[in-house]
Amino acid sequence: MCLLTDNVIPGTRGTSFGTDAKEETDLQNIQKSILSIDGIKEVLINLSVFPREIKVFSSKMIPVQLIETKVKSVGFHAVSRDSFYK
Repeated sequence: MCLLTDNVIPGTRGTSFGTDAKEETDLQNIQKSILSIDGIKEVLINLSVFPREIKVFSSKMIPVQLIETKVKSVGFHAVSRDSFYK
């Protein structure tokens, strides 16, 4: 358990997530779901890599688990890449 890896920290770095969603419409639904969280400023989707990558930027500290739960509510999974790529 670490403050930096368990939360999306405000600033310009953001937190990257890998997802099993493939279709652009599914990724847009994930983006909308994440943007509904209070404090999320921007969600970028990288379509050029597989698994697809989502980068989340916030204006306040947001638990990674909350983002993972929001993505699950759309029917997909998201895993924080920061814990695997240091």
